[in-house]
Amino acid sequence: MRSERDIGGEADERLAGTLTTGEVARRLGVAPTTVRSWDRRYGLGPQEHTGGRHRRWAAGDVARLERMCALTATGMAPAEAARLALSDTGVRPPREAVATPVRPAARRRGRAGSGMRLGDVRHECKGVARAALRLDASALDALLSETIAAHGLIAAWTEVIMPALQAVGRKWESSGERYVEVEHFLSWHVSGALRRHAPPVAADRPGATTVLACVPAEHHTLPLEVLAAALAERGLPVRMFGGALPVESLVAAVRRTGPAAVGLWAQSRTTASRPLAQHVSALEWGVRGARRRPVVLTLGPGWAGQTTSGLPHPAGLAEAVRTVEAAVNR
Repeated sequence: MRSERDIGGEADERLAGTLTTGEVARRLGVAPTTVRSWDRRYGLGPQEHTGGRHRRWAAGDVARLERMCALTATGMAPAEAARLALSDTGVRPPREAVATPVRPAARRRGRAGSGMRLGDVRHECKGVARAALRLDASALDALLSETIAAHGLIAAWTEVIMPALQAVGRKWESSGERYVEVEHFLSWHVSGALRRHAPPVAADRPGATTVLACVPAEHHTLPLEVLAAALAERGLPVRMFGGALPVESLVAAVRRTGPAAVGLWAQSRTTASRPLAQHVSALEWGVRGARRRPVVLTLGPGWAGQTTSGLPHPAGLAEAVRTVEAAVNR
């Protein structure tokens, strides 16, 4: 049995906000090797050093990694995302990280063929990227199905599918848009895989539904599709409304379903609307004396810098799922 001193020391450590690399990785929904790689290559490690072999991450350190996750989720190259994450939090990157963010580890970085850099990823990611480049539908479907079955939806998305999508996006951006068809092809097959592997929609439970929609003028639905599938895996009822839902329709859907949570996706800052999110979060339903409001999740890179208190902005899929589960169980 641990002594009171041991318990008190552990409490003090938790209050200080320090986490191990493994705990940080689980919180972000990425592999521990990815966290270590970002530390080694880009200087995104803990700012305060402690004794012992194991590194400890404070709240500010985790915030930089969350920013890194949000930026790379948009398809931004990791080196550029790291520079922005460090500058946004007022930390100057180490000289070696600024001067040579990629070269020291270039020999260890994965390539899918045709010059696509994938970084530290599961080996399945390389296969998915190669199949997408070949426009090989049968191979791609098989790989996606095997990956989801083997690793689960959240790990498959975070560690295989999303890195492949980002690599393809960087490929066509740097090649004069020669690979746009590859990105569309991969997105279509990922969407199909999500639908095949998601369980049937859960039956409605009062106060447990989640409404998912893109804000007006926003058409990037794939991240919402994976969130819908992840929630369905957990038996949570979801109502998916897809791309560019008009304001009046969004309000009507929220009033009719009385959801515990509403997820609003914005890929671009030009589509994100803080007044809209605040308006939805103020909607009420239920009997007098027991009226409820939804927890509104601002999802996607378009909300960066526009969030307010009470409107959570999850950094990734795993955090979004946890936020919805908390809203349902409140």
